[in-house]
Amino acid sequence: MALQFVQRRFMSSALQKWAYNLSGFNKLGLMRDDCLDEYDPDVIEALRRLPQKERDARNYRILRAIQLSLQKDILPKAQWTKLEEDRHYLAPYVEQVIKEREEREEWEKNY
Repeated sequence: MALQFVQRRFMSSALQKWAYNLSGFNKLGLMRDDCLDEYDPDVIEALRRLPQKERDARNYRILRAIQLSLQKDILPKAQWTKLEEDRHYLAPYVEQVIKEREEREEWEKNY
């Protein structure tokens, strides 16, 4: 029983790492939330609410990725974003904006 749990956990982890590395954005130093659609109104508002330090770090990663893409190059493997280091820094803000928008739409619909 415990062995099966460990095997499932390992396979899930191994599959996650494989899929993460296959996506390619980590080879440019980007995080998952850097790839969100910047033209979505919810993401625009979430980016506006993001602390300046996080926004600056995000802009640096995106500019570096653009430069690497123009050069048709990738970062050295030691500088790739690792799955363990990647975090959803923007997702909580986006979720909050969506909840507020849905609440506002519900309010406007009822009143």
